[in-house]
Parts: sequence; C-alpha cells; structure tokens
Amino acid sequence: MNAEQKPAALRKLPAGVWVLGFGSLFMDISSEMIHSLLPVFMGTVLGVSMFTIGVIEGVAEATAAVAKVFSGAISDYLGKRKPLVILGYGLAALTKPIFPLANSVAWVFGARFVDRIGKGIRGAPRDALIADITPAPQRGAAYGLRQALDSVGALIGPLAAMLLMLWLASDIRAVMWVAVLPAFIAVGLLIFGLREPGHDPAPAAMRKVVYREHVRKLRLDYWLVVGLGGVFTLARFSEAFLVLRADDLGLSLALVPLVMIVMNLFYSAFAYPAGAAADRVGRRMLLMLGLGLLVAADLVLAYARSPAWVLAGSALWGLHMAFTQGLFAKLVADTAPAEVRGTAFGIFNLISGGALLLASVFAGSLWSLFGPAATFVAGAGFAGIALLGLLFRTMLRSRLAAAGSKRP
Repeated sequence: MNAEQKPAALRKLPAGVWVLGFGSLFMDISSEMIHSLLPVFMGTVLGVSMFTIGVIEGVAEATAAVAKVFSGAISDYLGKRKPLVILGYGLAALTKPIFPLANSVAWVFGARFVDRIGKGIRGAPRDALIADITPAPQRGAAYGLRQALDSVGALIGPLAAMLLMLWLASDIRAVMWVAVLPAFIAVGLLIFGLREPGHDPAPAAMRKVVYREHVRKLRLDYWLVVGLGGVFTLARFSEAFLVLRADDLGLSLALVPLVMIVMNLFYSAFAYPAGAAADRVGRRMLLMLGLGLLVAADLVLAYARSPAWVLAGSALWGLHMAFTQGLFAKLVADTAPAEVRGTAFGIFNLISGGALLLASVFAGSLWSLFGPAATFVAGAGFAGIALLGLLFRTMLRSRLAAAGSKRP
C-alpha cells in the first residue's frame, strides 16, 4: 500500500471504528498515566514484593478475560453491544480516583480488579462490534487502526506522566489525579458518538441454552486460533515487568514512564501497517515475525546493563505487539460466525487471560527467586518454543501438500 492509498483506505473505514479507536485512545491515556507508575508505586511507596506484583497483574488480566466471556455471550444474546461497551468503559473510569487515594495494596488490588472487570466487559462486545460494522476485506485494517489509536493513547499517557512527574517533583499521587479526566472524556465520546447496527437477539428457542448453542457453532479453525493465542500468551507477561526492569537498572523515578513511551511509540507506529498487511499477506509469516521479535525483546531485557538497553528491549516488545494483537483479532473475527462473534472473542480472551495470569505469576516468582534476568530468559524460552512449534506446523503442512500433489 503506497502513501496515497493509505489515507483513502483509512477514510473508507466506518465512523464507528474511529469512535471506538478514540475512545480507546482517551481511556489508555488515563490508564497508562497510572499504570506506567503503578509498579514502582507498589514496590517503593507501598513496599510490595515482586511476587505480589506479579500476582496482582496476573489476576487483574485474568479477571478481564473471564468478564469478556460473559459480556461477549450477553451481547450476542441481547443483539446489542454498545450498552456493554459503555458499561465497561464507565466502570474503568470510576476506578481511576481510587489509585491516588490508595494507602495499602488492598486498595490497589481492588481498583485493579474492578478496572479489569470493566475492561473485560467492554472488550469482546467492542471487538465484535468492529467486525459487525466493517466489511470483511477491511477488518485487518480496522483492528489495526483501533490498536494504533489505542497505542497512541498508551504513548501519550506515559509521556504525560513523565512530564508531570518532572513538573510536580515526582508526586505520584498528584499525577494519578490528573489521569482521571481523560477516562471520563472517553466515556462521553462513546455515549454520544457511537452508533451500532441493529442485531437480532438470540432466538427464543436458544435462550435457555444460549451459551452452549453459541459454542457449538464455533468451528475447528476457530479453536485452532484459540489454542495458538493461548500458547503465544504464555510466552509473554505483564508490561509491568518492563517498568520494574528499568527501575532495577537505576532509571530515575520521574523517567520510568519512558519505558512505556518507547514501547507504545513502536506499537502505535506499526499496528495499522501490520493490520493492513494481514489483509494481504500470509498471516503465519506475521505471527512468526511477532514471535521472533518477542524472543529478541526478552533477551535484550534479560542481559541489559543500563536503562538504554531496557528502552531498546521495550521497542522490540512494542513491535511484537503491533504484529500480533490486531492479527489475532482478525483471525477470531474471520473464523467465527457473525451471530456468535461476541462469544468467540470472549472465549479467546478467557484462554489468553488465563495464560497471562500464569505467565505473570511465574515471572514474579522467578524475579523473586533468581533475579530479573531469569524472568526474561524464561520468556524468551517460551516464545522460542512457540516459534519452533509454528515453524514445524508450517513445514509439516507444506510436506503434506507436496505429497498430496504427487499422488496420481
């Protein structure tokens, strides 16, 4: 796609994709202002151990994953997705003031728990809604655009946090208070700007067994995508450990958000091109590229000797996210029947969230027992195993295809 074609392709995307993208942008500004400082806040101000941080982050993401299962199925059942999207964003906005008020890890855990419930409620209906309003040949670009705008917000948030930390003499709580405003802007934008097409609710005969019937409609190719997504997620863990690695190597508190800035700069810059590429080129190649980038990121972070190397590893981490996250959303949308897309996204996110819980708890345990290098070496090992498995599957399919073509 050349430079002239890109703006035209973007203009052809439905308005709802842009509204959802900017809603994600403002919510991520708020969330990342807080989350770029939260691991250090827990570790230094509240005195929380690395293992506990890993548990909190893992449980938070697993909570979001479980909520996505139910919200996706409910959106299919009701034939409406917007109310659940707004409920999810609204819950997340309401949790933001709790972080600066927190005086114990229990407050932080509670806020993260409810915040992730909000994320879970909105995630599957939002992704299904994008598929509902976007023609199939443009879905990679649509998911890539939403991911790109989400990542722009995730870039602006840590940048704003860093500038405010410098201006406010590293007052973390004051910075967290500023983060409340963009969260409520996101909710207002979605309430007044988002329109969705009409959906038929689940047939009356299905309502008593709606979830079971929805699951039965999911085909084998969908379940292969779910399995691949779960294995892939086992190879990575919460980005909180990137922030903690920078702090471990002596990056000043005010500059710690630089880690998330660099990661999201590369994520946002490449998410849309990678998503658009998924509409035209081999998806397996993009997945292998993403896994290779994750292996490289983990190794750089494992053997980093200065904050500059942590920033380099964060850049590679952002690239791997750009090449994989939108692609998985497209694969789910393309392999699930339209009437059960909410359920499909919910199940996919449940499996991925469970894997992220295991990965984050394991990462925190390794950090506490053997140090930060062990955490990232293990991540590289899991990613390498997933990459080898994908390569083996590709070679096997090629050999079977070649053997089949030689038969008389």
